[in-house]
Amino acid sequence: MTEPNRIALIPIDVQRGFDYPPWGRRNNPAMEANGQRLLAAWREHGWPLIHVRHDSIHAGSTLHPSHPGNAFRPGFEPQPGETAIGKSVNAAFIGTDLDLRLRRLGIDTIALFGISTDMCVSTTARVASNLGYRTIVVADACFCFDLADADGSVIPAEAVSRAHLATLRAEFAEVIDSDALIARIACA
Repeated sequence: MTEPNRIALIPIDVQRGFDYPPWGRRNNPAMEANGQRLLAAWREHGWPLIHVRHDSIHAGSTLHPSHPGNAFRPGFEPQPGETAIGKSVNAAFIGTDLDLRLRRLGIDTIALFGISTDMCVSTTARVASNLGYRTIVVADACFCFDLADADGSVIPAEAVSRAHLATLRAEFAEVIDSDALIARIACA
């Protein structure tokens, strides 16, 4: 197991904008509680933590910097001294200095959680793996939304999440829950 100070926790897009229309029905109502427990564990031990916020370039988006939805959800705001980076695409590594920051800290493993499992969390995990990071996705601290397929049928968020987590587990990341990660890191 990697030493805790070489693992960065990266909450992705835990923002208020996902509570506005048109996002729709989501899965995993425990996401916030699990994410806050992860943050508390990392903060208690002073382990590396980098927050990611989606700054949409589309003026009508609930995640645009001019919209109140761009703000972090209550309990997920960066604390003094914690780094927050803004991104405008799905992958937190594209158009940001995240990779440089992680390498300067000597990070070799990242643990991701946030919104949404199938979009920004998944895309960031895939890019991280391709960049050579050992990547962990904390499944019970993520959620996604119902998704319409090509014929207009709705795929329930639970099925979307399950499929994406399975794909990530198959090739890009270790997929575990928050209790397992906290226990593993605390014992290292």
